[in-house]
Amino acid sequence: MNWPDVEWIRVPANGISFEVATMAAVPGAHLGGEGSADRLALCLHGFPEHAISWRHQMPLLARLGYRVWAPNLRGYGASDSPREISAYRTKTLVQDVAALIQAANAKETLLIAHDWGAALAWILAMRQPELIHRLVIMNVPHPACFARELRHFHQLRKSWYMFFFQIPALPEYLLGRDHARMIGRMFRSGARNRSRFSDDVIDVYRDNASRPGGLTAMLNWYRAFFQGRKGGQGSMSGEFPKITTPTLFLWGDADIALDFRTTQGTENYVSDLTFRVLPGISHWVQQEAPEAVNVMLESWLTGAHVPEYQEIVASGH
Repeated sequence: MNWPDVEWIRVPANGISFEVATMAAVPGAHLGGEGSADRLALCLHGFPEHAISWRHQMPLLARLGYRVWAPNLRGYGASDSPREISAYRTKTLVQDVAALIQAANAKETLLIAHDWGAALAWILAMRQPELIHRLVIMNVPHPACFARELRHFHQLRKSWYMFFFQIPALPEYLLGRDHARMIGRMFRSGARNRSRFSDDVIDVYRDNASRPGGLTAMLNWYRAFFQGRKGGQGSMSGEFPKITTPTLFLWGDADIALDFRTTQGTENYVSDLTFRVLPGISHWVQQEAPEAVNVMLESWLTGAHVPEYQEIVASGH
C-alpha cells in the first residue's frame, strides 16, 4: 500500500537487522518551547501486526518534533526472523528495543507501544529506565496486573489462544490458509468499527504473515514466553520495580483478549500515571480510534489536560 512520507531503513541492533519505517521531524517543530533537541519516538507493534499499525500516529509525532521510528520487530516484515524458539525469549526481545534506542542515538526517547510491544515496553521501563523519557502504553496491562488476573477464570478463558499457540505446526496451518485469511479476520472480527481496516491495510498484515517462516517466527514469541515461564526465567516474573517514567496508559475497553480488570492496580506500579479508557473501542485502539488516541497523545505530550474519551466525542473530534 502507499504510505506517504515514510522512508524504510535498515538498522542493525542486538545482533540482527531490523526493517524500520521512519518519518522525519517536521522542520521547526518543537514541544512546549523546548527547542529543537533530537527526540526519538519509537513505536512498537504487537501480534499479528506490522509497523503500519502506527500509520495514524507517525504524522502527529513528526509534527510534534519527533524523529519517528516504527520497526518491524524481530520475526516480522523484512526484519530478521530467526528459526529457533530460543531467539524469541522475552529477555532478548527487550534487549532488541534497548539496542534500537541506542542505535538511534537521540537525546530523548518516547517509547509508544501496543500489545506485545507494550509488554516489552513495560519491562524496559522497569529494567532500564534511563533509556526512556516518556512511556505510552496501549491495551496491554502491567505484567504484575496481568499475572494476578491470569490466575482467575475471567482472564484465563480470554487467553486461550496463548495455550493453543504452543501446539507445533497446527496454528501455522490454520492461520496461514488462503494467504493468511484468518489473520485478516482477526483484525476485523475483533473491531467494533471494521471500516477502519481497509483492504490494503489487511493485505499488509496477510502478506506479513504469509512470508516463508513468518507465522512461525511470530508465534515463537508466545512459545518462548511459555518456555521461559516454565524454566522460571521469564522477564515478566520476579520483582517489579516501580516505574517513575511519566506514563500515559490508554485502554479500549471492548478488548476481546484482555479483561478490563487487568488494568486495576496499575497505579501501584507506576508513580506518574495518566490513565484513559476508550469505551466501546477494541484491542486495536490506535487503529480503530486514531482521532481520539491522537488528541490524548498530543495533549499529554504538550502538557495540556488529557481529555476523557467522552469529552473528545462531544467536541466533535
